[in-house]
This record gives sequence, structure tokens and C-alpha cells, in this order.
Amino acid sequence: MNKVTVADINFRGRKVLLRVDFNVPLDERRHIRADHRIQTALPTIRKILGDGGMVIACSHLGRPKGKHVPEMSLKPVADRLSELLGQTVTFAEDCIGPEAANLVGRMENGDCLLLENLRFHQGETENDPEFARKLASLGDIYVNDAFGTAHRAHASTVGVTQYFDQALAGFLMEKELRYLSQVMGKPARPYAAILGGAKISGKIGVVTLLMDQVDTLIIGGGMAFTFARAMGHKIGDSLVEEEQIELARDILAKGRDSKVNLVFPTDIVVTKEITEDAKSEVVPFDAIPDGMKGVDIGPDSIRHFGEVLEGSRTVVWNGPMGICEIPQFARGTIEMAKLMGKLTKTGATTVVGGGDSAAAVDRAGLHDVMTHVSTGGGATLKFLEGKTLPGVAALTDRVTVGTV
Repeated sequence: MNKVTVADINFRGRKVLLRVDFNVPLDERRHIRADHRIQTALPTIRKILGDGGMVIACSHLGRPKGKHVPEMSLKPVADRLSELLGQTVTFAEDCIGPEAANLVGRMENGDCLLLENLRFHQGETENDPEFARKLASLGDIYVNDAFGTAHRAHASTVGVTQYFDQALAGFLMEKELRYLSQVMGKPARPYAAILGGAKISGKIGVVTLLMDQVDTLIIGGGMAFTFARAMGHKIGDSLVEEEQIELARDILAKGRDSKVNLVFPTDIVVTKEITEDAKSEVVPFDAIPDGMKGVDIGPDSIRHFGEVLEGSRTVVWNGPMGICEIPQFARGTIEMAKLMGKLTKTGATTVVGGGDSAAAVDRAGLHDVMTHVSTGGGATLKFLEGKTLPGVAALTDRVTVGTV
């Protein structure tokens, strides 16, 4: 972690443009279903406010595509943040323009303001210089604590940094980079990785890289069926990426020629229709009947994965084992969360890579058990692939400045 962080700075009297990730799930009544992403930003916010600084928080929510979509307003987040901080968080109904500027101008030390959804403006995702300039004009120092968007070169993560003398990492950003760097650098061994999710195409880079790093690589979820087809197994009507079959064969060959223990499910939950009330059954992984779709790993796979992972000292998990949006097809994913919890209690370092995996950990009530649950799905994958994250690269290197 070679970036200047909020721990290096006293913010008294400073207006801090703070990029956070408040992209929280809302129900049909616009109530927040899970506030984990808000909770993880609190240490940085409290540090700034505790110093006597002023927080001007900004975030996106959903994909409004440059239009004002009332259902994607951050107003419910401002209300929840007020409750968590125990003080009023003022809400600006736009993230740039006269109203935002006026509210910022009236701020006093210790005040907190939340700007409206950044993506209501097309300039955010386009990294438009003029939009970035207007956003940056609200603060006199910048902090990025939104690891989940660090893989995006957007105005609020990259463009604004050119208008500040210092662009700092928040506590969450620092924590994410520390744990992910640990598993990428010198992980305690045996080192295992669990990859799931629908498609292999989105994880080619991380699969290839992990093959050179881990002792054990478990592959589940929909992506397992492309490998099954590459192995000549019957997969029925299960999801398969025909264009990736040759790549899957190459990975399988590499696994045979290396010391990596490449592990696949032994049984699969299958169904004819992917609905909440669909009838399902368990069949062998290599013999899925015609007309049936694989939707989750089976009970023997759960047992087998547990045996394979026993004794692991570092475990990274990214991606669900099944269609976890449907409760009856989420069992494998939930059981993997429980298994990760057990490994943590035995002394293993466990890192959960955001997205559906993190949601499963939350549903299992095991968030605080894991060593680290990342807030970034896509950002975590990019980091594990060894790629530069634009939002991190744009932050100020520690060696270039002193502390203040």
C-alpha cells in the first residue's frame, strides 16, 4: 500500500470530496435492503468529521444512463447515513450546479453532505473533463474509498484527481488493497481458490493467473458446464459457452501438466424450468439428462469441496455455485459461505470477492467471521488478474508527499 491515506492527514477545516460506493440494493418501496456498503464507509467518514473536516460524499446508484431516475435517487442513503452517524446528513438534489455549490458553501466543520447520484449525468461514466472539474470544485482535497468502482475510469474516480494536489485512499480502499495484495503476494499455503458464476469468459484472466499461483482451484457455478462439455460430459440444456470450449480444454491440459489440483463438482441439482417452484433432482456432474439444466452444486459436491479445502491456510472465493437469486438453488452457495467461515475459525485467511459471494456471506450471517469480504466484484477480479485499477493508480503515491 504505497498511497497516501486518510490516516496521514488532519482534515480540520477542509472540505473533502469523498468518493464512496453507496450502490445499495433498494426494494420496491425504496427501502435499503442491505446497508453493508454504507457501514464500510463509516470509519473514513468519522475520521474526517472527527478531525473537524467537512465531508462531501458522492456515489452512483444503479445504471440510470445519464438520466434523472427518481427510483435511483440516493436520498434513502442520506437518511440511513444520518441514522448511522447520529447526525444530520444534508442531501443535495444534484451532484453539481448551484444547489450543490450553495450547500457546500454553507458547510461548517463537522458537517456531512451527500450529493445526488453521479450517474444522473452522462459525464460521470464518460469521464468528461468538464463534469469532473465541476465536481472537483466542491472540495479542496479528494479521498477515494470506493474500491468497488476502482476498476472504472470515471469522472469521480479518475477525472477529478487532476484538480487536486492530493488524492488519498480511504480506510476501506486501504483495507481492500492490503488483503488482496496479501493473497496475490505471499499467501500462506496451502492456497486455494474457489471460482463460480455463470460464465468462464468473464474470468479467463483470473483463471489463467490463479493456475500459476494456487495449490487447489475449485470451479463451480454455470462456468463448470463449459468445462464439462470440454471433458466430453453430458450437460443437458445447461449453460455453455461454445466459443470458450477450446480455452477450457487448454486449461484442463494445463491442470494435468501442473501441480494444481483442479476440482469440479461431483453432482448437480437440475431442473427443467428455472422458477421458484420448479421441481428439481440431483444427478452426477458428468451425466445431466437431456432437457435438464444445471442450477446448483449438489450435496456430494459440497461434501467433496469441504474435504478438498480442509487444511487450507489461504482461500479466495469469487462467484456463486448456482442460481442463487432463487432460494432453492442457493444452497450450494450458502454452504460454501459456511465452509469459508469454518476455515476462518481454524486460522485460515479467507477473502470473499464481492458480488453474489459477498451477498451469500451476508445471508448466512457470517460477514464478521471472514477475514475479509470485499466490496468490489469486478474490481476484485481485475485485481486478481494482476491488472491496474485506474481509480487506484490515480491516487497520490506516498513517496511524493509528506504527511500534513
